[in-house]
Amino acid sequence: MLSKREKDMSQEVNSLSFEEAMTELESVVRQLESGKIKLEEAVSVYERGVLLKKHCEEKLKQAKSKIDKLIIGENNTIIGREDFDEQIGD
Repeated sequence: MLSKREKDMSQEVNSLSFEEAMTELESVVRQLESGKIKLEEAVSVYERGVLLKKHCEEKLKQAKSKIDKLIIGENNTIIGREDFDEQIGD
């Protein structure tokens, strides 16, 4: 079960745009790499970083699904779907 602090942090992270979350995630990485923060604070910062990473991954997944290409048949009906990855030759 999540603590109130963890729930609050999760809600706050979920309210961020992709760009805001990425900027904060970059800051988290810099803080952790600096080695200048105490262990307890580092653990807390790391936990937030994990939430930020998951949030960014979800935002990217949502964006990808929006740009998947629908394949339209001759009579203007949807006959399939091409994933974005296939469109760019991945």
